[in-house]
Amino acid sequence: MANTFLRAVVFIALFGIVPLAAHAQSKPLWTVPEIGALPRDAHGQQVRQGRDLITATYAYIGPNVSDPAKRYAGNNLACGNCHLMAGTKKFGIPLFGLFGDFPQYSARSGRDISIEDRINSCMTRSMNGKPMPDDASEMQAIVAYIKFLSSGVPDGKQLPGMGTGKMPEMSRAANPTRGGIIYARVCQACHNTDGSGIRNSAPSTDLGYMMPPLWGPDSFNDGAGMSRIITLANFVHFNMPHGADYLDPRLSVEDAWDVAGYVVSQPRPHKADQEKDFPDLLLKPVDTPFGPYADKYSEKVHKYGPFAAIREALAKLKKSGAR
Repeated sequence: MANTFLRAVVFIALFGIVPLAAHAQSKPLWTVPEIGALPRDAHGQQVRQGRDLITATYAYIGPNVSDPAKRYAGNNLACGNCHLMAGTKKFGIPLFGLFGDFPQYSARSGRDISIEDRINSCMTRSMNGKPMPDDASEMQAIVAYIKFLSSGVPDGKQLPGMGTGKMPEMSRAANPTRGGIIYARVCQACHNTDGSGIRNSAPSTDLGYMMPPLWGPDSFNDGAGMSRIITLANFVHFNMPHGADYLDPRLSVEDAWDVAGYVVSQPRPHKADQEKDFPDLLLKPVDTPFGPYADKYSEKVHKYGPFAAIREALAKLKKSGAR
């Protein structure tokens, strides 16, 4: 130990930097906390309940649960269909490291929102349902699970692997026709010919899906983040088909854009009051598939791209002080 310390001191004196070995000793690598190590006390049970709500949402707050008062979700999806591996997969829209980011400003709402507000945004959009009260035991359990996944992460610290990743964008619009061919070759076996997914068939329950629907009445609505092609294309590229990840993508960038274009072109439930989203239109994401817009580009261009010209137009409007 003394020799290691001496070498580190010499290294710093000569080169002005900390050698990797010494750096690793002083700053251990953050990893996702192990839920199995939690005690079986009230907090541990609440965190486990939160994880169960993420992985089997339909079984606890879905539209077919026995207690009508608990039917917050409007479809039979699970939060884990988007937040992969119970919210722990890099670039699979992970939930780790998020707790300290709230409250935060939401461009979609035009105000500061709490973590409960953010969860309810998913509940009303991705789950096509209704908001949960902040004091509902299910809401508190999900918050506790997200907080647990953020254990050891300083507030404001951005961990690697957040969101859906960021692959290169194409200089052309996504091609839904070509995407349909890719869907039939790569996606159809899991998500069905009509995008309806594959239902669970366990003897104890027929709730939920083994493979989730990608469109149709039991899927996310057109106000959800996954209805935006940049979000969906990156999610597909870094996570699909099953077994793929950011270190081993299976679809090319072009194929991911086109199959995402095919999926977002399909029918799905409609989110009411979309025109109220993004009160400052200059902050509206370029791939939002519904208006109004601050720029002159059509809904079709916003839906399928390309986006460089839209970004340039928005930059000019911001520079001019337009609102």
